[in-house]
Amino acid sequence: MHIVRPRDSNYAARLAEASSTGSLFDPLIEQRTREIVESIRDRGDAALLELTLRFDGADLAAEQLAVTAAELMNASLKADESLRAAVRDAHKNIAMFARKSLRKGWRTTNSHQATVSEKFDPFQRVGIYIPGGTAPLVSTALMTITLAQAAGCREIVVCTPCGRDGTIHPGLLFAARVAGATEIYRAGGAQAIAALALGTPTIRRVQKVFGPGNAYVVAAKRLLFGHVSVDLLPGPSEVCVLADDSADPRFAAADLLAQAEHGSGHERIWLVTPSARILKSVELEIRRQLPKLARREFIHRVLDTNGWLIQVRDLARGIELVNRLAPEHCELMVEDAGTISVQIVTAGALFLGNYSPTVLGDYVAGPSHTLPTGGAGASFAGLTVDQFQRRTSVVEYGKPALRKALKTVAKFSALEGLDAHGRSAEIRVRA
Repeated sequence: MHIVRPRDSNYAARLAEASSTGSLFDPLIEQRTREIVESIRDRGDAALLELTLRFDGADLAAEQLAVTAAELMNASLKADESLRAAVRDAHKNIAMFARKSLRKGWRTTNSHQATVSEKFDPFQRVGIYIPGGTAPLVSTALMTITLAQAAGCREIVVCTPCGRDGTIHPGLLFAARVAGATEIYRAGGAQAIAALALGTPTIRRVQKVFGPGNAYVVAAKRLLFGHVSVDLLPGPSEVCVLADDSADPRFAAADLLAQAEHGSGHERIWLVTPSARILKSVELEIRRQLPKLARREFIHRVLDTNGWLIQVRDLARGIELVNRLAPEHCELMVEDAGTISVQIVTAGALFLGNYSPTVLGDYVAGPSHTLPTGGAGASFAGLTVDQFQRRTSVVEYGKPALRKALKTVAKFSALEGLDAHGRSAEIRVRA
């Protein structure tokens, strides 16, 4: 772990290192991802199958990419009652939150007494990426597909990596089916994003791509923006705990370890505190709790590279640093967390008080856990249901309203030297 204190001679440089953008703009990752994208663009399914064999170890034919209805039914039969209950509980909260967030059309008249309005339609075909790796992310299926279903998307296309034997965890398939997936494909990584965005003979292209992933998935979304719309840049997980002396060090340490558990090595965790006592106590708690955890080898990898325990001079400077970090998850283990939360303006999600661990947002609270990482929170919000909706403005003028607008239209047309613009309105009034 990296421990940083104000008395350090290189304090400012260490803070700059702690707030770097991580893997989000790694030039080597971008170069490798570009090669993958170009291979999918040029060779379609053939490249997708080769990359699936190279990265996932699964030797598939094109007709094996799609998950069949029989496989989905079999996955449902394998789901035990405790899994069914967990999926139902989480799905209920996520769907409720999504429905509350849907944007609704409106209609009014402007100063010319013309009718103007907005309407919001669901994207008809969306692509959703569910990461694979070392654990089946059942929760991510619920946190993404459910929003598409709530928005009314007709075709919800899911890509997720398979195992070496070509199988996908039945719990993930069950959750995807419950959430509303209409197509599921065995495809992972940057190559899956490219297939969704560009299309292949097997996977028809989509209008917009959603979902979190590793550094290569994020790079692919950046490179393909414009070929397709994308939601945001949700990469390897992050958590920042802002703590004062009211924090419980046991809880803070447990939450830092939980996010490090993903274990790709690109995750980032920060403790920011003005309290020397809290910093030392959290450090000791991490060392005490870590040996008991099943994924301690993965956690060690993250702690060694991107684990930061940072002491600041006061809470105000701590708030400044948190906004600079723009963390994916931000836990406020401070007195009067509600007041402090108003001052945090770049975090993907906020968790207030000692009893609101990030895991609640990961699994069951309701808001999607697909959030910006790598500093992107300064510019992007987390995934919301309205991102599955297309906005369209609607304008309807009659002749009397057009006559009222003509003087202003003529002025702008003359000023900009675009006489055909003005004439297109004038010809209707003179008709």
